[in-house]
Amino acid sequence: MAAWVLLVLAPVAAGAMLGFASYYGDHMVLQKEPAGAVVWGYGEPGPAVTVVLSGDGGLIIMKKTAEVIGPSRTWTTVLDPMDQGGPYVLMAGQGSQNVTLQDIYFGDVWLCSGQSNMVMTVSQIVNASQELADAARYPYVRVFAAAPARSDVELEDLERINLPWSIPTAENLGNGNFTYFSAVCWLLGRYLYEALRYPVGLVEAAWGGTPIEAWSSPRALQACGLPEDTGSPALSSSISPHQQLSGPQTPSVLWNAMIHPLLNMTLRGIAWYQGEANTLLHTELYNCTFPALIADWRRAFHAGSAGQTELLLPFGFVQLSTYRRQSPDDSFARLRWHQTADLGVVPNARMPSTFMAVAMDLCDERSPYGSVHPRDKQNVAHRLQLGARAVAYGEKDVVFQGPYPTRAILEVTRGLLNLTYSQELVCRQRDTRAFEVCCSSQPSPCSWLPAPVVAVGSRTVTLALAGCRMLVVALRYAWAEWPCEYQSCALYNTQGLPAPPFLLDALPAGETSGHSEPTAGRELLLLPGSWFSPGI
Repeated sequence: MAAWVLLVLAPVAAGAMLGFASYYGDHMVLQKEPAGAVVWGYGEPGPAVTVVLSGDGGLIIMKKTAEVIGPSRTWTTVLDPMDQGGPYVLMAGQGSQNVTLQDIYFGDVWLCSGQSNMVMTVSQIVNASQELADAARYPYVRVFAAAPARSDVELEDLERINLPWSIPTAENLGNGNFTYFSAVCWLLGRYLYEALRYPVGLVEAAWGGTPIEAWSSPRALQACGLPEDTGSPALSSSISPHQQLSGPQTPSVLWNAMIHPLLNMTLRGIAWYQGEANTLLHTELYNCTFPALIADWRRAFHAGSAGQTELLLPFGFVQLSTYRRQSPDDSFARLRWHQTADLGVVPNARMPSTFMAVAMDLCDERSPYGSVHPRDKQNVAHRLQLGARAVAYGEKDVVFQGPYPTRAILEVTRGLLNLTYSQELVCRQRDTRAFEVCCSSQPSPCSWLPAPVVAVGSRTVTLALAGCRMLVVALRYAWAEWPCEYQSCALYNTQGLPAPPFLLDALPAGETSGHSEPTAGRELLLLPGSWFSPGI
């Protein structure tokens, strides 16, 4: 393990002396009301442990008692819900022993997980020197990073931590490449703090080059027909050429060592940036494994926190960015679609209380860390925080999704397809390959044909169907590993959010009313692409 790792030995290993669990410490943020923060640790069998929360001046706010139970000799208590703010002192006492934590605040706690694009530190992104210099302006955004660890069995506590709870500094936000602290996590927390104006605690538990199977519990894998001992062939090293080690692919080993130990923590939300590894492994199962992981983590955090973490814990994620220009492989496009459970937008029926940051337009061919690691993490985090504010915090006036097609009219005689969108459109690029269609006259599997944009209205796009005079049976947008240049995909909304990629089946819905001329359109029913769609 690299030199920056700080070893944390569980107190039980040192004679079961009194202590807090590994991820409690000075400067930490505990979850504020309406939830109660779970606090746990280790002690000796026998006398109860007394947990006292005091104000900075010594005034006792609350006192709790907890019994030491089980062979692990642990104690657990739930604090009464607290308003945001601080600082507080948290003390645990048993007999003549006591342990005190200082400078504790109550706010919102977010867990950030995934692979290398989540691990990329603030020192690796665009405008890094200014971002690091700005750290001192945010003393109430506190950071904690678990160390990469794997285990064949579920662990009760973290074995190691990279960064104990800390007030942000240029040094601990930019420790070194792919170490700590996560740029996406930091920027998300910083932007949320700017909107919320109360403390935010950020917990990083991520490892580069890792597939979703390693982060999934055996329960979640079984829900998708994957046995616990799923064979995972070694992933190509090209997916993360600038990392010292490719991450583990063995099912559940990261769930066991990096997520299961955190289940007692009361959380406000989760941010996830992962999927590149699964363009090479079980890609077609991601439309099951990802929703299954979300549902399983929610149940586990809810149960582990004695019901304090809400059952529909808000879960945000980053849709895959880009890797190789002009690649004939569509595994990135398929993975992006599967990230939405094949429904195109979130939240949806299969993925409630989720939000997504589209990142396919944030390509970075000259990234010194490889093009799979784009350096613009500010836009990623900005798009994530819009989703968090809308979905997690219920801000009704926050636009967090890009435009999406809601209606299609086919004009066969004119060879045109007219799409109506959910939002006002801004066309940044009339890319002849952005839209593609599959025609009923073609044999299966379909050869997708380009459908160039010929007109863009306020909420409409007209496509030319040259070579497709029969009924259109499927339509897709931005279906490529590298669909556009930087911030130059075809369609955005007026807030600058890109239209997400899609794959849609187009089924006849009957003649449109009020038209009898030869150019009258036939309405097509747009349905999320499924087994019916050629090429998925």
